[in-house]
Amino acid sequence: MAAFLLRHRKVSTLGVSGILKDKLEPCRLHVALRLGALAGACNLSREYSTSYDNRANKFDFLDLTCPHAWYPVARRKNRKIFLHVGPTNSGKTYQALKQLESSPSGVYCGPLRLLAWEVAKRLNKAKVPCDLITGQEREEVDGAKHKAVTVEMADVTSSYSCAVVDEIQMLGCTTRGFSFTRALLGISADELHLCGDPAAVPLIQEILKPTGDDVHVQYYERLSPLVPSQRSLGSFKNIQTGDCVVTFSRREIYKLKGQIERGGKHLCSVVYGSLPPETRTRQATMFNDASSEFDVLVASDAIGMGLNLNISRIIFSTMKKFDGVEMRDLTISEVKQIAGRAGRYGSDFPVGEVTCLHADDLPLLHSSLKSPSPILECAGLFPTFDLIFMYSRLHPKKGLYRIMEHFLENAKLSENYFIADCEEMLKVAAVVDVLPISLHDKYLFIISPVDMRNEISSQGLTQFAQNYAQKGIVRLKEIFTPGTLQVPKTESALKELESIHKVLDLYVWLSFRLEDSFPDRELAASQKAICGLLIEEFLERFGWQKQPKRRKLPSRVNSGFLLSKETRQCVK
Repeated sequence: MAAFLLRHRKVSTLGVSGILKDKLEPCRLHVALRLGALAGACNLSREYSTSYDNRANKFDFLDLTCPHAWYPVARRKNRKIFLHVGPTNSGKTYQALKQLESSPSGVYCGPLRLLAWEVAKRLNKAKVPCDLITGQEREEVDGAKHKAVTVEMADVTSSYSCAVVDEIQMLGCTTRGFSFTRALLGISADELHLCGDPAAVPLIQEILKPTGDDVHVQYYERLSPLVPSQRSLGSFKNIQTGDCVVTFSRREIYKLKGQIERGGKHLCSVVYGSLPPETRTRQATMFNDASSEFDVLVASDAIGMGLNLNISRIIFSTMKKFDGVEMRDLTISEVKQIAGRAGRYGSDFPVGEVTCLHADDLPLLHSSLKSPSPILECAGLFPTFDLIFMYSRLHPKKGLYRIMEHFLENAKLSENYFIADCEEMLKVAAVVDVLPISLHDKYLFIISPVDMRNEISSQGLTQFAQNYAQKGIVRLKEIFTPGTLQVPKTESALKELESIHKVLDLYVWLSFRLEDSFPDRELAASQKAICGLLIEEFLERFGWQKQPKRRKLPSRVNSGFLLSKETRQCVK
């Protein structure tokens, strides 16, 4: 969300300047917030503290009904908004990228690091210098006036000739939607090109009414036919080269991979969300390579966006998924997003086919493909750091967890917005609240890319935060050395490696924002690469094996498993 600004340890102009408009000498406050670092903002707040405390009741920091006012740089520009909407494989993003490529300056904002990588590579190949900026990568090119970024890294303080936001319908996502809303309202560009599902059009038009932007909608049709089959697959004996079998858990992915490969005719690449991005890319490359032995793909809904895949036929092994709360039917949007990956225009399979493993799932597949996606009703919001900071002045004795909890429960919204699901952030807030670090740094930890449901990942964040609080520096130890390299032999061991990769990824993310305190970025990056190679070796060598009911993690995975010996001694 505010990650780019946090990296420079500055308070953004997002919320306070709009909310305090015509209050508290706004021009002076606005300039200070724009130019000052966090310490400067705190000093400024102290300067105004008497006036602020006496008149606090006059300011409603819970009022989030006008989020467009949080972005003064964008509001000073009369933007032209172009909505490129249509089904998967309709050329909408291609057309938007052509505009970006021909513009003197610009930014591409994608939902995945893989997409940012692809666009940066495409522009640089076209002799348009382009930087790559994600939460975990910074690749700068001499003379670049273009950037390819993940949407959370979108800079709302700079101006561009052209900007592209991909998969804009994700502004309705309960967890990440606020980042797309921020990009939509906050990017300052002469032309803003939005690519996505037609279901997002009415909401975007409504949200943009107060901004004065000119909005144009361009509808696209699919470039190649997608044919729903009248017959189910029935048996994996009927698998063919170019097929992609879709399921929704790691265990099922390896189970199906094993069943297909035991038939003796095909080898399977795999793609799912918790694989490292680099590994996903290489697995997809093997599948796409016509000379490769890996001619079938087994994947989760991670294929729905971000990878160019030469798929002939999508086969749903099930039409249900567990969404973290309950087992439910796939939504119309999910079915369309996944099914649309078959028959990519310009590939070896110009006509896509889609079917199910079981015949009783076909009715839901057919009805979903015939139905329009439900119109999006609300876009996500999340309070910026400066809003949280100013609101904390009203509750000086409360920690970040209580401040956020109270803020989120009492925030006032218009009918076009909802507050993002902050469960993971609140879990992190509970961890860092007990530590003697600034509110700014606590906020930084809560927006970091950590999965608190994963024991190893949450353990890593806790250790990083504790060491940062106690010593101000977090050193990393080398965990993969030539004498200890071992390819995982079980799914449990694989899962552990994926978790370690996430912790290394978190270290790199923090190193870009707290560079002096997380100095071992190069080591973390090299260890990530080794971790990825071990995972890939497992995928190619072992595949799925039956697991014992329970398996304890190796003794080397403990509360200090990624920290150096000296650092571990500091936290005992």
